[in-house]
Amino acid sequence: MTQPLLQFNDKGIYCQQADVYLDPWRPVKNAIITHGHSDHARWGHQNYITHYSNIPIIKHRLGEINVSGKNWNETFTINGVKFSFHPAGHIIGSAQIRVEYKGEIWVFTGDYKTENDGISVPYEVVKCHSFITECTFGLPAFKWEPQPNVMTEINNWWAENRAEGKTSVLFGYSLGKAQRLLKYLDPNIGKIYTHGAIENMTNIVRPMIDLPPTIRLTSETKKEDLLGSIVIAPPSAHGSTWIRKMTPFVTGTASGWMAFRGARRRRAVDRGFVISDHCDWMGLLESIKATGAEKIICTHGYSDIFSKYLRELGYDARTAHTQYEGETNDTDES
Repeated sequence: MTQPLLQFNDKGIYCQQADVYLDPWRPVKNAIITHGHSDHARWGHQNYITHYSNIPIIKHRLGEINVSGKNWNETFTINGVKFSFHPAGHIIGSAQIRVEYKGEIWVFTGDYKTENDGISVPYEVVKCHSFITECTFGLPAFKWEPQPNVMTEINNWWAENRAEGKTSVLFGYSLGKAQRLLKYLDPNIGKIYTHGAIENMTNIVRPMIDLPPTIRLTSETKKEDLLGSIVIAPPSAHGSTWIRKMTPFVTGTASGWMAFRGARRRRAVDRGFVISDHCDWMGLLESIKATGAEKIICTHGYSDIFSKYLRELGYDARTAHTQYEGETNDTDES
């Protein structure tokens, strides 16, 4: 029986013909990396290959590594297998990996979203026979509002808090979500402060995207300076002693999980904004249809439910276990 071009094992997604792994979660010799989140780009591999724009991000997180970069749609061949990176639209530098051998084409999406957020290179449909998809939000309940609508809600919330003399504290992951929020905050409302982890990562990506000025929040920052301002912080900062110096403050979280009733209460925040760096239900279905793939492998998220629905639609769909975490992954490294 012929081995599949890509196989799932205890180290990651393996291409035996090329002896290379895609986003491996255990140390390997050769790793092709989709993006910089810590569940996909891990320390310990001998050789890394990724898109050029992702190199400064993973070097910031992983330190000195042996990494080479490729352009979008640039084909590189390893032992007869053709690989190329294509925009995933998930975060800055995020890619899908196209793999071709003897006319058979697979695509591994990593994490992806189809809405153009204005900071990531927009998602590109890649035709294939087999498609490996995340399904973080693979339930019909998840339907995103257009980004401009959500950012208007956030700016109005900030302006209301400022009028009441309160500091707005908005939680978002340090890589991806934080920069997306910063891009569309209205600096005419007030000053924008950032947690150290977010400021450090934002400085790494500033050469790639236009972002408003920010101020690093330090122990020297005075409470009175924060009144009426907004602070962008990672979710791990919520409930910490760090946040107490901002009293009086109002908290908000930007996440796809805010679409669930009761999510805001469970996270003990005052306001929830539904904005995600992953596809919603229709985004997933439309993406899969556009690829023309017949074989679908569902990884992290609601994989069992989503794959069952795909089979009802006539796809050859199954699940595969990985160590990817979707939007539960809080990557707060400095």
